[in-house]
Amino acid sequence: MANVLIVYGSTTGNTEWVAGQLKEQIAAAGHAVECGKAGSLPASGLCSGRDMVLFGCSTWGSDDIELQDDFIPLFEAFDSIGASGVKTAVFGCGDEDYTHFCGAVDAITDKLNSLGSKVVGDKLKINGDPGDSAEAIKTWGQGVIAAI
Repeated sequence: MANVLIVYGSTTGNTEWVAGQLKEQIAAAGHAVECGKAGSLPASGLCSGRDMVLFGCSTWGSDDIELQDDFIPLFEAFDSIGASGVKTAVFGCGDEDYTHFCGAVDAITDKLNSLGSKVVGDKLKINGDPGDSAEAIKTWGQGVIAAI
């Protein structure tokens, strides 16, 4: 049984819904899963003692990549999360009509790579209502479980 943490930032509830779906799926596979809002978790040592950490963040803004408001302080403190050597995966919701569709997913992935994290699998970028992407979310979750 692995110890998994899902950290998310969600304004409209879409990314939170995806986090909940992933939590259920990973728990059903027999792993211990905690799920928490980015704004309520301390950055220091966030990844310590975890077999995998999933980061979910929605993207805002059309001119620049804007991370979801609650996720910004955590992202700014990523140097202290202890990601080196830890398996991670990144997902997020956005709108493909914007210039930087799910740009937060790319920014978080880049930062995790620079910190020496073992980013596994493809990034999951969800356009619009995540309920319309339920099968893609499930398939991505299966890949995460396989990588644990």
